Amino acid sequence: MIFVTGGAGFIGSNFVLDWLEQSQEPVLNLDALTYAGNLENLASIRHDPRHVFVHGDICDRPLVDRLLAEHRPRAIVHFAAESHVDRSIHGPGAFMRTNIEGTYALLEAARAHWSALDAGEQAAFRFHHVSTDEVYGSLGATDPAFTESHPYEPNSPYSASKAASDHLVRAWHHTYGLPVVTTNCSNNYGPYHFPEKLIPLMIVNALAGKPLPIYGDGQNVRDWLYVRDHASAIRAVLAGGRLGETYNIGGWNEKTNLEIVHTLCDLLDELCPDPAGSYRRLITYVKDRPGHDRRYAIDARKVERELGWRPAETFETGVRKTVQWYLDHADWVAHVQSGSYRDWVDQNYTARQAG
Repeated sequence: MIFVTGGAGFIGSNFVLDWLEQSQEPVLNLDALTYAGNLENLASIRHDPRHVFVHGDICDRPLVDRLLAEHRPRAIVHFAAESHVDRSIHGPGAFMRTNIEGTYALLEAARAHWSALDAGEQAAFRFHHVSTDEVYGSLGATDPAFTESHPYEPNSPYSASKAASDHLVRAWHHTYGLPVVTTNCSNNYGPYHFPEKLIPLMIVNALAGKPLPIYGDGQNVRDWLYVRDHASAIRAVLAGGRLGETYNIGGWNEKTNLEIVHTLCDLLDELCPDPAGSYRRLITYVKDRPGHDRRYAIDARKVERELGWRPAETFETGVRKTVQWYLDHADWVAHVQSGSYRDWVDQNYTARQAG
């Protein structure tokens, strides 16, 4: 069995679904079901005996200790995190608790569990920490892409909290010998993505005839990774990654935010045309967020060289699948857009002065 934290969130749930499609090995799934955790993401495996779901918090050390003792997983794959930069600006405390204190609690529980295993089980055990390219800071337009040796320069409360968690994982390996691997991924997109991030927000707003808010001049650049490609990369690193190593996982798809929104509008014009005209008419520019990093880019050659992994999807194929998924799952979208979600969108976008 493997133990997944945050497995009802966007990336975590996609990983769990992918894992159970590719393997007969059971998954123990711990998730606190905060606003972005959604059991509807896992509806297709609700009755699958290979999936054991537990509602709980990674900061709850007695609970984590009990789960490890009861299920004796051979690996922990740690997704659980607060992950939205804008939310970290408005309320950094939750990010410090989950991303730093939660990772610390999980590492200590894992260390106690691992230390009690026999030699063979110890050698096979892995703690896989899932992190982000945002820990590396911001690149200039012509700077080379982030490699695994790029210095950490986090610029938001979110990225600072993830950088701290990365350092904890590294330290628990070098100090205590805990067998760890870390992956730092670029921007994910795909099914079950909570509509606070760029791609799902633009899709659901467009379909509702609402403005499509773009920060600043829309020229901020990100590398985009289809979420199921990310899941396959994690499986590859978990199976063959070298202990103590970091692997950058990217999609080789650098795009400006404005390019992304144009692409989404054009796909929606094709797949779900609006009698009122092109969805591009809804694009609006809003005041930029504080400390908005200009460019991220991932150099993913190490994971390809060592483990033979490359993304299967281009941005064009992945984003088409994503738009179609949202068109086919209007009920899911309606269910996640609760009153608290609407309040958040109003706070973060509607109330901004036009840029």
